[in-house]
Amino acid sequence: MPISFRLLDIIDILVIAFLLYHITLLIKDTPAVQLIKGLIILFIASFIADQLGLRTINWLLKGAMAMMVVALPIIFQPEIRRGLLKMGRRGFLINASFLHKADNKKIEQLINGLVMVIPMLSTKHKGALIVLEREIGLKDILETGIILNGEFSPELLYSVFMPDSPLHDGAVIIRGNKIIGANCILPLSERTDISRALGTRHRAALGLSEQTDSLIIVISEETGNVSIALDGKITRPLEPQGLKKMLTHLYQPKIISEFNFWQQEEDNK
Repeated sequence: MPISFRLLDIIDILVIAFLLYHITLLIKDTPAVQLIKGLIILFIASFIADQLGLRTINWLLKGAMAMMVVALPIIFQPEIRRGLLKMGRRGFLINASFLHKADNKKIEQLINGLVMVIPMLSTKHKGALIVLEREIGLKDILETGIILNGEFSPELLYSVFMPDSPLHDGAVIIRGNKIIGANCILPLSERTDISRALGTRHRAALGLSEQTDSLIIVISEETGNVSIALDGKITRPLEPQGLKKMLTHLYQPKIISEFNFWQQEEDNK
């Protein structure tokens, strides 16, 4: 009997291929890759035991796989969380940038101000955490610190991270072109494969980047090196020109429109 393909079958295959591709990107360079390799070995061992008639081993392996079905959501919780957050972003299926034109001039001024003040902090080995909020709101992180809600200026940012400032510990959060909070506590990454050369600031930056789409700038107090954390990865060290290029390419302010009621409600709280 000849095999026939319907249009729906082709769509079905394309959707599955699309999902598998994005799942692969999601778990790439994470501990989840090693866990998946372990699962594959478990399935192969179970198949071989079944073919050879090793009943006891096969029973144990099948029991282990049954437990894994329950354990998988717990083991892959960070990856599942990150995937759902990405699905919820504007622009996952469509590009929403046409809804509202951002004030590019103010963002350009912000980036220029950051590129000016960050080398000053770096040269004097003033440790700093600067969070640039993007699409995913940081209301829960903001509540751990002190709300400022002031217009960004290099002078204000520099003064926050002075050792005699009561706000110098923790992170500064920037939304659009405003410093909305300081002294904020970021969640530490629980990864075990992080280099020992990275301190608590870098672990905090990685931790937030694993849970949100924020762009986090880190200045090391020990070395003065500047790094950027994004999507669970860290790029370091960065020179001023490289920093400016990355910020210009990656940072976009929130896009507010009449279609984005939920985000408006969150910002007004």
